[in-house]
Amino acid sequence: MEIDREGIEKKIKELVEPIVKGMGFRLFDVEFKPEARGWVVRIIADKEGGITIRDCEDISRKVSALLDVEDLIPFSYLLEITSPGLTRPLTKPEHYDFFRGRLAKLILKEPIEGKREVVGYIEDVRNGIIDIRDKEKGSVLHIPFSAIAKGRLEIEGW
Repeated sequence: MEIDREGIEKKIKELVEPIVKGMGFRLFDVEFKPEARGWVVRIIADKEGGITIRDCEDISRKVSALLDVEDLIPFSYLLEITSPGLTRPLTKPEHYDFFRGRLAKLILKEPIEGKREVVGYIEDVRNGIIDIRDKEKGSVLHIPFSAIAKGRLEIEGW
């Protein structure tokens, strides 16, 4: 059976985002993928100040009922609701936009201004460009999102 993972992820996101937003959370990401324990639908949600286990349970109840009604996935799967964590990965431009002002670490595909690794504060996101203020030098680097191999938030003071 051919599975359109991206199509299912997109549809789940369209269905779940209004529910999650209506509950006062932000939908950080949706994943639908096979893992050792079988297929998993992972809803990654967040809110200012962090998300609790109780929040995850509340979201799970509402999302589970919706996914049962919509019947998008023709086989059994595990629904998992989680937080992206303190050093959350930044995989989409909207993730960088959401965390403006926060400290991030970027690993670049190719060096920019002699740097392959940048640690700095996210200042702006526009037209596929991430502006990040280098923590050491204070200068602002304009990094195309396409040039980022890996990005994640950093914890201040560590």
